[in-house]
Amino acid sequence: MKSLGKLFFFCGKMGAGKSTKSLVTAAENNAVCISEDEWLEAHYPNQIETFEDYLRLSRQIKPFVKTHVQNILNSGTNVVMDFPANTIGQRAWFILLCSEIGCRHEVTYLDVNDELCLFQIAKRRIVQPERALFDTEAMFTQVTKFFEPPTAEENLNIVHIVRHKYDIG
Repeated sequence: MKSLGKLFFFCGKMGAGKSTKSLVTAAENNAVCISEDEWLEAHYPNQIETFEDYLRLSRQIKPFVKTHVQNILNSGTNVVMDFPANTIGQRAWFILLCSEIGCRHEVTYLDVNDELCLFQIAKRRIVQPERALFDTEAMFTQVTKFFEPPTAEENLNIVHIVRHKYDIG
């Protein structure tokens, strides 16, 4: 029997560093990294102007992404998903994806305070000016209202990383 790949995914507020951590995790685990932002831009270029647009289009790609990721995992390849797992419902989708094929998972919870998230969002606007419309303090506040830290009741394999200070360098 061929072994399955392992699924890695991330929980953390907007600006916590999920995308950066996903690239590091992919490199460390010889994994394919799949980015929601890239899938959305490829399938719906320039169509996300509001948070509601994002939610609607994100829901539309999920069935295709799920099948694609399960096929990769079934081949024995590890997968890192740079998709948010910031609510119980989002995490349940990842768990369902894994349970349907019987693969292992690991969720990294980036526990970062609001001040540091906002600092990192401001830096990201400079590096990625195309995100300036979406990466705002108002959007952070709106999105953060829905954030739910992972709990033991969810039966997740959690790696908890706490960062509340600015990294120097």
